[in-house]
Amino acid sequence: MDKGVGMVFQEQSLIGNLTVMENIFLGFERQFVKFGIVDWKKMAAAARYQLAKVKLSIDPKMVTSKLSFAQRQLVELAKVLTLEERVHGDLVILLDEPTSVLAKEEVQLLFKLVRELRSRASFIFVSHRLDEVLELSDRVYVMKDGEVVDHVETSVATAESIQHKMVGHDINKEYYREEKQFAYDPAKVLVELDAISLAGKYKDISLSLHAGEVLTLVGTEGSGREAIIRTIFGMQKPQSGSVTVKGRKITTYSADAAVANGIGYIPRERKIEGIVAGMSVYENLTLSQMGRYSRFGFLRIGDEKALAREWIKKLSIKASSEYADCGNLSGGNQQKVVLSKWRSGGSDIILLDHPTRGLDIGAKEDVYEMVRAMSADGVGIILIADTLEEAIGLSHTIAVIKDGEIQKRFDGKPGHKPSLFDLIHYMI
Repeated sequence: MDKGVGMVFQEQSLIGNLTVMENIFLGFERQFVKFGIVDWKKMAAAARYQLAKVKLSIDPKMVTSKLSFAQRQLVELAKVLTLEERVHGDLVILLDEPTSVLAKEEVQLLFKLVRELRSRASFIFVSHRLDEVLELSDRVYVMKDGEVVDHVETSVATAESIQHKMVGHDINKEYYREEKQFAYDPAKVLVELDAISLAGKYKDISLSLHAGEVLTLVGTEGSGREAIIRTIFGMQKPQSGSVTVKGRKITTYSADAAVANGIGYIPRERKIEGIVAGMSVYENLTLSQMGRYSRFGFLRIGDEKALAREWIKKLSIKASSEYADCGNLSGGNQQKVVLSKWRSGGSDIILLDHPTRGLDIGAKEDVYEMVRAMSADGVGIILIADTLEEAIGLSHTIAVIKDGEIQKRFDGKPGHKPSLFDLIHYMI
């Protein structure tokens, strides 16, 4: 940073129990210290100035953990932009998947800020959203398996040509493995929601999930989708209505109870809620099933390692061994570890919250293959997709949610899937 190099991290570098202003000036507090005392009023004013650059109107004294993911991403950017006042000369700003969870208007704000800064800053922009790459970049380097396979001027590049170079073949309608989408079992209901409501989140939600079905919840950010699946996993309790899992009405809402009922949850923020960085692949893989791998209070570590080796091979997880630190794996391989954790434990209900967020095209294909394999094994899947195309391609059933209520249901049989327009019409 002293050399004018700043970075906006994909998984964020903010410290949740510090205030926004403390995060923005972390490591550079000396400018606000006099006679050993921090001038918090001065720091707050300076933080407001930085937040104004990214058009974020929040109290700089707020604890950062209370912000939404998108707000935290803008705070990350505001933190980097403090370089404007600290460094003389040109800046280099690294943007690692900065738009992965931003709404369209927030993406356009970010791009506007980037364009305004180009008079004194250069940018390296990492993204798997190729339309954004082509919109923002001057030059594109295409990487595959850790190597540069091509570089091209944006003026002559197309999304299709870049995709082809990334995965080694053309992306077509088989991208979502529709040829492997088979009918689910309508007679076997795994989860039934009966008019559940939670104030400020969702209202009168009634849905059924069947064995082998991929049920996708579609809606804008804040529509209530995330709250619904967190309720199914026992992390939130509905104020009215009921949740029935495999014929038994749920009375205890907790993650422990959900796991005992065979429910697995792959959260959006995999590095915070999905894996434990610093622990090995085999330790992460057995976290939800420790009882199976212990005897008289002692862990059967050999069995844990054998299980990890089996799933590393089964899902082609790219890790040096079962001892590899899960925090050092790529996003796609971390996602495979999380999926392995639930599938190896026998979970037959899987909740997927943006499972492909931040993954490259090849890793996304691996996830789609796993979704089809789980469906074929009779696993019921509730999905919150990263894009509408993904929702349409993967789903047996789509429920469109707006303002916490179901607006429309669509059947997603191959050859008879709804269009983007169909979904957007009911989303907004």
